[in-house]
Amino acid sequence: MSTDRFEAHDYYLMDELLTEEQKLIREAARAWVKKEVSPIIEDCFETCKFPEHLLPGLGEIGAFGPYIPVEYGGAGLDQISYGLLMQELERCDSGLRSTASVQSSLVMYPIWKYGNEEQKNKYLPKLATGEWLGCFGLTEPDYGSNPGGMITNFKDMGDHYLLNGSKMWISNSPISQVAVVWAKDEAGRIHGLIVEKGMEGFTAPEMHGKHSLRASITGELIFDNVKVPKE
Repeated sequence: MSTDRFEAHDYYLMDELLTEEQKLIREAARAWVKKEVSPIIEDCFETCKFPEHLLPGLGEIGAFGPYIPVEYGGAGLDQISYGLLMQELERCDSGLRSTASVQSSLVMYPIWKYGNEEQKNKYLPKLATGEWLGCFGLTEPDYGSNPGGMITNFKDMGDHYLLNGSKMWISNSPISQVAVVWAKDEAGRIHGLIVEKGMEGFTAPEMHGKHSLRASITGELIFDNVKVPKE
């Protein structure tokens, strides 16, 4: 008899639709979660502490940008494998899954899809291993995730952009090294900017007192005349 109390019977024979490689990826992720995450995640939830020491392990099992090509540090897997990896993280804790899916879909994907070669080579390998963590800045205090009401803005200053505004409820932000930030230009058009921690005027304070996703670290992004280089 299985000792996994959360293992449901495959009534619809979904496993028959998976390749052997996809099954191996799922089982490897499940084994890692049972060993490294399950014993500590309840305490992390109760104390609202993100298990930052797990980031390299998440990178090792391919949870960060698994579909990113190998030449940029990813595993080059298909989208089903990505979904299976996220499913195994979600089985244990939504906050942990949120950390990985934000890193993969909201940070790594736009850099891979729309960034230039310099940006891809600079950011993607570090994000894939978990050496760097990223966040996605869309939601704002006054308008939530409605891009039409976005207040965060930037001005073209010739050799750089001058970024001002704030974001809130941003997963990963207090411990991220890089942020993909959405802001309006002077004509009201929305653009994505890559903003690194350490840029003068950029802070990311942690938000406290959450009722859910308590093992996921959440914060704000505050931009006070941040000079973002043109790349």
